[in-house]
Formats: sequence, C-alpha cells, structure tokens
Amino acid sequence: MDTEGSRESKEARLARRVATALLAREGAARAWALTLEDAGEGYSLVSMTLTPAMLNGHGTAHGGMIFALADAAFAYACNSRNIATVAQHCSIAFLNPGNAGERLRAEARETAAGGRSGVYSVTVFGEDDRVIATMQGLSRSLGRRVLEER
Repeated sequence: MDTEGSRESKEARLARRVATALLAREGAARAWALTLEDAGEGYSLVSMTLTPAMLNGHGTAHGGMIFALADAAFAYACNSRNIATVAQHCSIAFLNPGNAGERLRAEARETAAGGRSGVYSVTVFGEDDRVIATMQGLSRSLGRRVLEER
C-alpha cells in the first residue's frame, strides 16, 4: 500500500517523464535551448537564455519568445498526469523587459481543474526575480495518453 509520500513521489516521477518526453519531441524547445528545471503534478519550471536572435527592434526580449517560454511551462504542467492536453486559450501580460543574455524562467501552476479543462497560472521571472510577464492558460484534454504505460 502506498503512503501519501510515495504517491507524491510516483506522481512527480510521472510528471518529469512526461515533460522530458514532450521537450524531446519539440523542435522549438531544442532550437531555443529550453531547459526543464522541475516538474510535478500540475507544475513545471522551465528556463532559457535570451540570445540576440530572440530580441525585438528595441533590443529587449521579443514578446513571442517570452510567450513561447510561458507556453512550454504551461504545456508541461497541464500534461503532467500523462493525459494529452493542449492550450484552449491563453492571455499574457508583459510587465518588464527581458535583456540579451539574461536567463528567464517560467513557473506554471495549476489553479483549477474540472472535467476536460484546467486553468493554469504562469509567471516568467528575470534573473533578479522581477516579473517579466504573467500568463493565464486554459487547457483542454484530448482523451489519450502522452506516454504509453510500460
């Protein structure tokens, strides 16, 4: 019989396996050198370093790059239970610029789930812990697994 602690450990291991598999399948994640820092049930932490190719005309992080980082964290969090899930809706607010060479990190947390939908909050942080952006995401499960069980 599992204790509460061992169930959490099993859930965290599954979440990490799913996130690692999704990351490996994504061309964009590899191209931008996204790093999976942590994953758990309904949670993920992803980081990337801003290169000159990721900047806008003002010399700061392009909004699309910030969104891509937040979206990756959202994806790993909402797929963490090994149920294939996609974004149904996202809204992002850009609050501070990201700078060339800066390592950004996006932390996604599930805030609510019911039926085939889930709500996630993602915060993108700069190296000095300032908030770069916040994103709210609505997910929709597809009714199949991400990974086949062994």
